[in-house]
Amino acid sequence: MMNKKIIAGAVSAALFALAHNAYATNGDQMLGVTATQWGMAGAVVAAPQDAGTIMTNPAGIAELGIKEVRFDMGVGVLNPPRKANGQDSDSDYYLIPSGAVAFNINDKLHLGMGMAGLSGMGVDFADIMAAAPGAQAVATTKQFYKIAPGFGYKISDKLSIGAALNIDYQSLAIHNSSFTLPQNQVYGYGMNAGLIYKFSDAMQVGASWTSEQNMSEFKWNTTAGTYRMTMDAPQQFALGLAFKPMPGLLIEADVKHIAFSDVLDKVAFQTPAGTTSMNFGWSDQTVYAIGIQKEIDANTTVRAGFNYGKSPIGQEDVNNNIGSLAVTEKHLSLGVTRKFNDKVSGSLSYVHAFHNEITSNVAPFNKIELEQNIVNVQLSYKF
Repeated sequence: MMNKKIIAGAVSAALFALAHNAYATNGDQMLGVTATQWGMAGAVVAAPQDAGTIMTNPAGIAELGIKEVRFDMGVGVLNPPRKANGQDSDSDYYLIPSGAVAFNINDKLHLGMGMAGLSGMGVDFADIMAAAPGAQAVATTKQFYKIAPGFGYKISDKLSIGAALNIDYQSLAIHNSSFTLPQNQVYGYGMNAGLIYKFSDAMQVGASWTSEQNMSEFKWNTTAGTYRMTMDAPQQFALGLAFKPMPGLLIEADVKHIAFSDVLDKVAFQTPAGTTSMNFGWSDQTVYAIGIQKEIDANTTVRAGFNYGKSPIGQEDVNNNIGSLAVTEKHLSLGVTRKFNDKVSGSLSYVHAFHNEITSNVAPFNKIELEQNIVNVQLSYKF
């Protein structure tokens, strides 16, 4: 009986663990790295705008037109009002750091490095179980950062390729009425690669691939014993088409496949009483993004975009994802860049993820809901 209680508590805690995914926009993946990428609603695979491309399509750093170097540094503020069974989370603001640099080594070779927070934050619910009210507090914190050193190589005037090593850092803490798993951290690795091909001055395509991020195992030592869990990040494929119908106007459309089912369908969770399977049931997600960029004058560029991806959490999986508020689907973006001089510019973006809610289609009919507001600021230096 005691072992059954321990396993039940472990299962409950693990189901709440994915509450960190509210740092999400497409499932638990953010739309972009820099304010420029957010302003295009993530449609940046075919026509990269800044050094942040090292993390989305490394081939892009060979297409930035830099003489020597480009720096892009930024920070974002995320406001994600969210609820579980009508209860608000008490944590509502989070910082998203990012930074990238690209160097022109010669006419062919470019080197770069980027760093950004790609998922994380947490929730702080006082009581979320409508079927069993009282003593159901849930608090989680999670961070996922990636460092990506890599290269872009210009094979010809039409074709550029690139690749980057992914060095990952992930931390996680879980607290609920059953037990507390303290903040712990693990490391992992992966890679991403891509290409850009120009059909003409007016049209080009881009493709990118990000491998599954292989993370080491979390290990929590508690008075009840040791808990273990591995949380990898999903493999992704993206394809984009960029069109420049006239000088100063860019339109890009991207489609992306995120293989959530490989990493968040069933997750093994080892408890002091044994190992169980966490059936989160996440489905793969196909994301569609379109962005438009227009130069208003020699110093000002504006952007707008729309991004859609069906929630990877379905009605049948709500009860196994009470803390997993990664259900937003529609996103509208706005952005602007202002040149201060020939070398320095600043960018600002705003993205609204429209409210979405999902209610379980099986008892106890729990409901999770989320919307988001994200503001990013970026400072760039190009020479």
